Amino acid sequence: MDQPVELLAPDVVERRPPAGRREGPVPYGILGPLAVTGPAGEITITAGRDRVVLAMLLLHAGRTVTPADLVDAVWGDDAPVTARGQVQTCVSRLRRLLPSATSTLITDPAGYRMSVSDQDLDAAVFARLVGEARALAGTAPEAAGKRLREALDLWRGPALSGVESAVVRRRAAVLDEEYAVAMEDWIDLELAAGRGRDLVAELTGLVERYPLRERLRAQLMLALYRTGRQSDALAEYRRARDLLDEELGIEPGAPMQDLHRRILTGDVAPAPSARTGTSTVRTLPRTVGDFTGREGTVGKLLLAAADATVLAIDGMAGSGKTTLALRVAGLLADAYPDAQLFLDMQGHSEQQPLDPGVALLTLLRQLGVEPERIPADLEGRTGLWRTELARRRALVILDNAASSSQVAALLPASTGNLCLVTSRRRLTGLDGVHSESLPVLNEAEALALLEKIAGAKVVAEPEAAREVVRRCGRLPLAIRLAGARLAHRPRWGVADLVRRLGESALPELAAEDRTVASAFALSYGQLSVRAQSVFRLLGLHPAGRFGAPAVAALTGLALEDARDLLDDLVDVHLLEEPEPERYRLHDLVRQYAATLAEALPVSERHAALAGLVDLHLYVGTRLAHQWEGGLAHEDFPTESPARPELVAHAAADSGWQEENRGSLMPLIRLAAAIEQPRRAWQLARVNWRFLYLHGYFADVISTCAVGLEIAEASGDRRGVAVMHNYLASGYLQSGRVEEALTSVNAMLDHQVRTGSVAGEGRALGNRSGVLHYLGRLAEASVDIKRAHRLMSGIGHLSAPVGMRIDIALNLLALGRYAEALRHSRIALQRIVETRGHKLSGALLAVGQARLNLGHLPQAERLARTALAAARRLGIRTDESESFNLLGAVALAQDRPAVAVEHHLAALQVGREHGRLPRVAQYSNDLARALRVVGDVTGAIELHRQALDIARRSKYLHEEGKALSGLATCLAADDPATARRYWTQALDIFTRMGVPEKDEVARQLAAVDGRDD
Repeated sequence: MDQPVELLAPDVVERRPPAGRREGPVPYGILGPLAVTGPAGEITITAGRDRVVLAMLLLHAGRTVTPADLVDAVWGDDAPVTARGQVQTCVSRLRRLLPSATSTLITDPAGYRMSVSDQDLDAAVFARLVGEARALAGTAPEAAGKRLREALDLWRGPALSGVESAVVRRRAAVLDEEYAVAMEDWIDLELAAGRGRDLVAELTGLVERYPLRERLRAQLMLALYRTGRQSDALAEYRRARDLLDEELGIEPGAPMQDLHRRILTGDVAPAPSARTGTSTVRTLPRTVGDFTGREGTVGKLLLAAADATVLAIDGMAGSGKTTLALRVAGLLADAYPDAQLFLDMQGHSEQQPLDPGVALLTLLRQLGVEPERIPADLEGRTGLWRTELARRRALVILDNAASSSQVAALLPASTGNLCLVTSRRRLTGLDGVHSESLPVLNEAEALALLEKIAGAKVVAEPEAAREVVRRCGRLPLAIRLAGARLAHRPRWGVADLVRRLGESALPELAAEDRTVASAFALSYGQLSVRAQSVFRLLGLHPAGRFGAPAVAALTGLALEDARDLLDDLVDVHLLEEPEPERYRLHDLVRQYAATLAEALPVSERHAALAGLVDLHLYVGTRLAHQWEGGLAHEDFPTESPARPELVAHAAADSGWQEENRGSLMPLIRLAAAIEQPRRAWQLARVNWRFLYLHGYFADVISTCAVGLEIAEASGDRRGVAVMHNYLASGYLQSGRVEEALTSVNAMLDHQVRTGSVAGEGRALGNRSGVLHYLGRLAEASVDIKRAHRLMSGIGHLSAPVGMRIDIALNLLALGRYAEALRHSRIALQRIVETRGHKLSGALLAVGQARLNLGHLPQAERLARTALAAARRLGIRTDESESFNLLGAVALAQDRPAVAVEHHLAALQVGREHGRLPRVAQYSNDLARALRVVGDVTGAIELHRQALDIARRSKYLHEEGKALSGLATCLAADDPATARRYWTQALDIFTRMGVPEKDEVARQLAAVDGRDD
């Protein structure tokens, strides 16, 4: 493998202060030993862990680094249980040490982020200078060389030398390699400028030190040859070949072999100062002056050009393929001094695609070949074309190709040439080609392009500018057209453009005869009739992503036929496939497809959408059956699905519901729009269990609220009751407990009126959970016991098991731990026997009872088993409960630091899903652990947060715990306030009848005794 590059720069050229660099040292340096400089001089970071954390943050400057990544960088596989806490300590120390004027160390829910200006980090300055150099290389090589020299002079040795971390060293090695490549780029420019004689000695030393870097060896061979030392150049090749064979068992790469061949034959271009001959044949069109972004793609194409003779660029209409090809051609122009040709193949235009024979005639004439020498047949023209290219170093752009067959005869055969082919279609029929599929711009690139076109007003209205590029789908053509409208209307602000674009921007994206819609229309017009039909119907799909089964349902096609036609659409970039068999339409393409769909007859549109609704309804039904084990199936659709084979295929995909979660709400509304209101609310019902167990409570509320609205509008009383029932669950978990009680009572009233015993039992069970949160434990006990009797009495299989767990949880709150253990163990046994899905919930109930009875080893084992089961089943609610139970067990085992970690994990999951009552509980439990480890300030803050949430969500038990916890934290310094909080807590606990009242009464008595 390649050798280190730390001594590369000093051996090549004498150090000198680079022009244009900021005065004084860069505040943060990672191009060498880790260095931090403040206003008063160098800041020394002595602690090894702090240095690793800072190195990681600077290596990822501007991006969030997770605590797990930092722990891995500091400790690897030997991280202690307190590792996250120690990382937090490192971050706190760094905040005190680092110069605040040049950086900000930000904490966010996902981790830590170092916000550093590009001018204040040497690696960012290096990247900018190298990027500028490569942009200038084709047109201003002298300026490019100066930029590279400035970049190389920033280095002080190997990146982050002295920071001993395997993770940091791997990242630093990438920087070292970038340095080496930049150095080789600089040497190339020196050689191209005819200064190879001055580099022979330095290159000889470098090759000895880094013998496996083939590019350095080739540079030395070229320098030797151009100084008249042909035999020495050939000897270098032999040494390289022998070394590569001995060390790696490989031959030199194609570029070195090609150079060796040309040195043997004397076919090496002389240095520029000695070069003679005719001027370059150049037919490239004018390129845009505001080329923006695409650095990564440009870099890959430039690297690929060293080995490949054909580079293919494909992408959707308007993605900037031609502009990119011209950009790459400009950067490589000096390497192809004899000819730089361009030909529009008319593959996607209003004209017929160019015939290969006609294309060859045009290209040969561009080279200056006399008409009488050009054969009439395709084979003869192909041979002459390749013969002419073999005598030249030529670059050819074949733009807008229709297919692989159209350009196959035009591709050069000799390695001294380069051909760039652009197409809206993936040219999979070409062999030995380096292909790049062009995505849309990222947001930063899109904003930069808009600014270059429209000027300073874009900077003045950043939010509006982001909205413009969003509505343009970050498509370069769309941004250019939108920016042109803005630039030519001086009185317009960016917000005015946003208003004009509206939510459907496609009609506004036009300038003279250029429109985004016409670009899409050309691609659409070349599709087969069946592919056009599929594309039109995709305009009806309500979601941004979909799979082949959904398309088959929408179009009425067999699944395999749908897949084939989707592949056709992907190949012509009217459709994207970001993951295997997961498809999406670009926003603007989707708008274009929707305009085509609007022209379809209403009956055809409704039939297509009915097929899509049917698929989603019955996949949800099948999956709900698996989860609910016979519970409430009277709420499910009873007729057979229209396409059972599609339902079976989709339901076998474990990620179906997650993948299609974003489609659920629009599908519910579509079902109502096509006059299927019952199916609308049933879509919400059958997907409820998935949403609930995965913690998507906002989705539970939104889907069931819309389902309720549709059921009420259609007069469907059963639908109204069912939606109230499941809406209550979302309200409860989101802290809207009184709304939950209203909804569950509406469900109960309906079930009693209609005489449904099973429905009444379910409603009572659900109401008991709401009453539990409200602190009305006695009423909750009555409801859950009656619910259990009702469901058991009608022989229901699964409901009584879950209700027995709820009975156990109510008993736990009342302090009746032995009874709770008995009920939860019975539930666990039956779940194991029937392989029910409530396994993690039953394990948690048993574990909580064991904890309260003092059976700590058993409680810990049960909590860990519950965590594994919850993760296997994807039940995020039980995952957070498992973490919290582990924390409570650890605290009881006198391991408070471990308890803090577990409670933190529970709190993170609870916050992530907006589970407000549980957030209050986890905050109180975490505060208890923090108080034990000595962080009283943190404990007080968390108890206050828990108190606020508990009061807002009417969670009475946690309100009492928060008051009691605050009193305990404040008792030593503020006994009067502590007495007030304990008095309030005692009132709550006494009204609820929970055991905490005894401990609070004791604390109050102790405070009163001290006062006496």
